[in-house]
Amino acid sequence: MPKLKTIAGAAALAILAACATATPYQAATDSNRGYSEQQIEANRFLVQFSGNTLTDRKTVETYLLYRAAELTRERGFDYFRVVRRDTDAESRLVPVGGRPYSPFYDHFYLDYIYYGPHAPYYRDPFLRSRYPYSWNVSPFGYYDPYWGGPAEYRERTSYEASAEILMGKGVKPDDAAFFDAEQVLFNLGNNILRPEPK
Repeated sequence: MPKLKTIAGAAALAILAACATATPYQAATDSNRGYSEQQIEANRFLVQFSGNTLTDRKTVETYLLYRAAELTRERGFDYFRVVRRDTDAESRLVPVGGRPYSPFYDHFYLDYIYYGPHAPYYRDPFLRSRYPYSWNVSPFGYYDPYWGGPAEYRERTSYEASAEILMGKGVKPDDAAFFDAEQVLFNLGNNILRPEPK
C-alpha cells in the first residue's frame, strides 16, 4: 500500500510539473499540446501549434514556423510558401490565491446546514445556482468561514497558431511569403525548447 501511494504521489507531482511549464516543442497527443499537421495535397499541408497558458503568442508562432520548415525538409522540399496564417486566443478564468484551511479546524466536521450555500449571509447576486430549490446560491460551492471564503480569479490565455503551407523545390522565389526551410531551421533553432528527456 505505501508503494502504491508513492507511485500515485509521483504521478501527481509529474502532472503538476508539466502544468507549471510552457509547452515545449513536441508532437501533440490527446493528453498534451504541441504541433500537428494534416496533408491536403502532395505538397500542401495544414500545420498547427497549440500552447498552454504559460506559452506566449510569440513562442507559439515561432514553433509553428519551425515545424513548417522541419516538415518541408522531411518531405524532400526546399522551401515553403505561407498561403494562410492565423493565431487564435482562448481565454478563461482560473481561481488563484485564497487563504488556506485553518489548521485549528483540520478535523472539524460541518454538515453545512448553517455554513452551506443556504446560509442567509451567502447569496449570489448573479443567480448562477445549480440548486433549483434555492433562488440565488453560489455555484462555487459552500462558504466555510474556517476555509477562507471564495478564491480570486484571473484570466489565463492560451494560443493556437495555424498555417496552410505550399512546398516547393529548387531556388526560393524572391517573395516575402516564401521561406527557405534550411535557413528557418538554422535561424530559429536556438529558440526551440524541447521536452526534458525521460
